[in-house]
Amino acid sequence: MIKRIKLPLYLATAILSVLLAGMGKTPVFSQTKADKSSPKKDKEGFVSIFDGKTLNGWEGDASYWRVENGSLVGEITPEKPLKTNSFIIWRDGKPGDFELKGQFRITKSGNSGINYRSEQLQQIPFALKGYQADIDGNNHYTGQNYEERARTTLAYRGQKTTIEPLAHPSANLSDDVENNAWKGLHVTDSIGTAESLKNVVKSEEWNEIHLVIKGNRLQHYINGLLISDVTDNDTANRKMAGLLGMQVHVGPPMKVEYRNLRLKNL
Repeated sequence: MIKRIKLPLYLATAILSVLLAGMGKTPVFSQTKADKSSPKKDKEGFVSIFDGKTLNGWEGDASYWRVENGSLVGEITPEKPLKTNSFIIWRDGKPGDFELKGQFRITKSGNSGINYRSEQLQQIPFALKGYQADIDGNNHYTGQNYEERARTTLAYRGQKTTIEPLAHPSANLSDDVENNAWKGLHVTDSIGTAESLKNVVKSEEWNEIHLVIKGNRLQHYINGLLISDVTDNDTANRKMAGLLGMQVHVGPPMKVEYRNLRLKNL
């Protein structure tokens, strides 16, 4: 009689990842925090979601994501080009109303972003669909609100917008996008000019990012200044909770770094 040994889920997942990597499959890390006790809050009520040493609590493609010098690093190299946008996904919750604080640094050629209230697509590895705080190395879009694989631009840099339901929506979301922006986007106020807000972002240096996501209002701050402000009244398409993840975008070789990632549920 053969005695069967039941492995813990996290150990079985780790072993499977190693075997798949050895078979030429996509190398995947999927780790769960060993300490299930309540995380410690700082004086503002935030908890750390990245320990700066391991990828515990995160899942993604190890070909593009790693920990380096205390940072969560996403990198595309000439040896490992990217075919579709890929995310490293935080697996310890699906935040609804929250604040997120952290720092990012990105190379000139880089294209990235922080997705939230998102869902994972099953047919594409590590693809997320949902709201995104955009980040790019050329600093054309950093801070804007872009909905990945959905309604596209919901607010450009410097815009306060309201997203209203369409009177006659099309069967496909893409048919209601014009010039890479959602047709239901209505600009209600100006936060500042796109050019003036561009100067807020420090090129290839560390920048502070702060997301304030509450109800149907989505605010993105960079280095302490409000960059975009969306009120989403489109009940058919908006999401009120979901996955959180960081992106590496299809394109030339690039590197993006994230550190000091902290979350506070509201």
